Amino acid sequence: MSKKKLAIVGNGMGTCRLLDELAARGGIERYEITVFGEEPGGAYNRILLNRVLSGEAPDAIVTKAPEWYDRYGVRLVANTRVTRVDTMRKQIETKDGQTRRYDLVVLATGSQPLVPPLQGLLDENGELLHGAFVYRTIADCLRMRDHARPGDSAVVVGGGLLGLEAAKALSDRGLHVTVVQLSRILMNAQLDGIGGDMLRRQIERAGIFVRTERTVDAVYGEEAVQGVILDDGTSLPADLLVLACGVRPRVDLARASNIPVNKGIIVNDTLATQLPGVYAFGECAEHQGKLYGIVAPVWEQAVVLADVLSGSKTESRYRGSKLYTRLKVAGVDVASMGIQDAELESDQVFQIVEDRRNAYRKLVIRNGQLVGAMLVGNTAATATLVQLYDRGEPMPDDPLEVLCATRSAVPSGARLICNCHKVTEAGIREAIEGGAESLEAIGQCTRAGTGCGSCKGELQQLISTLRKPSAVLEQAS
Repeated sequence: MSKKKLAIVGNGMGTCRLLDELAARGGIERYEITVFGEEPGGAYNRILLNRVLSGEAPDAIVTKAPEWYDRYGVRLVANTRVTRVDTMRKQIETKDGQTRRYDLVVLATGSQPLVPPLQGLLDENGELLHGAFVYRTIADCLRMRDHARPGDSAVVVGGGLLGLEAAKALSDRGLHVTVVQLSRILMNAQLDGIGGDMLRRQIERAGIFVRTERTVDAVYGEEAVQGVILDDGTSLPADLLVLACGVRPRVDLARASNIPVNKGIIVNDTLATQLPGVYAFGECAEHQGKLYGIVAPVWEQAVVLADVLSGSKTESRYRGSKLYTRLKVAGVDVASMGIQDAELESDQVFQIVEDRRNAYRKLVIRNGQLVGAMLVGNTAATATLVQLYDRGEPMPDDPLEVLCATRSAVPSGARLICNCHKVTEAGIREAIEGGAESLEAIGQCTRAGTGCGSCKGELQQLISTLRKPSAVLEQAS
């Protein structure tokens, strides 16, 4: 019996995880899989783009080299843009005029960067002016690296995670960097005013200038960027302009294929669209009216989709995700989960502000349960809070005990170390005892540390504590 043809459009982090989940369930043997990617090479970890901008080789963030696809019998069609899915004929149409048949198709087109309509931003050919960049791909980072020189000035538009990471990487390369942020608060999607202020202080201590409640109105320069004009009339000289103004779901392919779209591609609990044989997941997908722009929900969706497609658990359903992030933003530890502030009169808010340490901790409690938290500069309680939030477990009578405890309230074995992949300390210990005595080995064994990377410090501590004496002697020699 011939295999069904499964086409996956998009080769980002979501597809990378979906392929792993399919492989774990025997799904790769069940299908003849073709992956279409617009970028060259295999999948990579977009969260770690700052490492490439900082000077590391692109291979440092690659999660699936082309050899992986060959080894598993997955056909990778790189450098290829899919322009239409003909759902009647079940054909994939590409920009180069080729067509390929499919039986099932998964849209994992992700998101695309927002490019504001700034006066002077585009050249006569409609391309970004020389010296202006979006911050989205490895190619973007390599072009910025080639353009940036120590002593140059750079303006970064956007004070979210990507903008701050780009600012830190450019500052570390010797550039004079200014971040321009529309909101008064840096990382306003995750932090409140106090948390944003704490983060700003630490960003400025790193040598980066910050202008909040400002926008860029225009770019000046004839053949290349020479500077920007802010909405208050201020001019800032700039040799390099980085646009990190957010993203939006990439739905142009779905629209061209008459696949129902709202803000994102509309899917149900099996990640199926209204058209038979067409699925979507990740940043491009809209589930129950919600879009998810962080990686953990994308991977949760990948698990459900792999269950359904492989037939290993056909009753599996995606019911939505609880949002939490734990990141190192330009060198500053930040964690956020749930709501930012009280929404009901009965909600309780607890805050600890440490001005001298530039640290901030906040809890929002509803009916004895944690419904929101944010931590800046002191994130020691994150693992405990994530567990309480994710499981809906009752908070202590004095919630500040959780923030101030020197040891986790969660049993050590159950404590989450890697939030991205939900790997517990027990899982890490088991991997180390089984011989995984490096960050790379633990990542291969458990996936811990292969997401945002914020848990690598804890992983290294566990390795140092638990690895066998022989391994320590071998490293010392």
